[in-house]
Amino acid sequence: MEVKARQLKRVDLVEVSGRVDSATAPQMEAALQAIMAKERFHIVVDMQGLEYLSSAGLRVLVAALKQARRWNRGDIRLANVPPRIQDVLELGGLDVLFRSFDNAVDAVGSF
Repeated sequence: MEVKARQLKRVDLVEVSGRVDSATAPQMEAALQAIMAKERFHIVVDMQGLEYLSSAGLRVLVAALKQARRWNRGDIRLANVPPRIQDVLELGGLDVLFRSFDNAVDAVGSF
């Protein structure tokens, strides 16, 4: 798994690729926590290169979403969600928690 974070003007863009499972979820969590430690709570997670997302990865996303929303009306939005991952979100009932966009540009512009 690879996580790349870029700070834009008002939003942080986190690109996640590969497999997020119990072994790699802490790496994604660390990237999200580092952004929020800087008091930046508008985050877009670009999943274009994501192949697999386990329940551990889902827990990281939900925990980060709760933390972001607690402070300064923050939010975490998803971009380029692969169909298989979208199915997992829907099965878990998490699709209603996250706003999803077809591309990162639209997701960033939504803030």
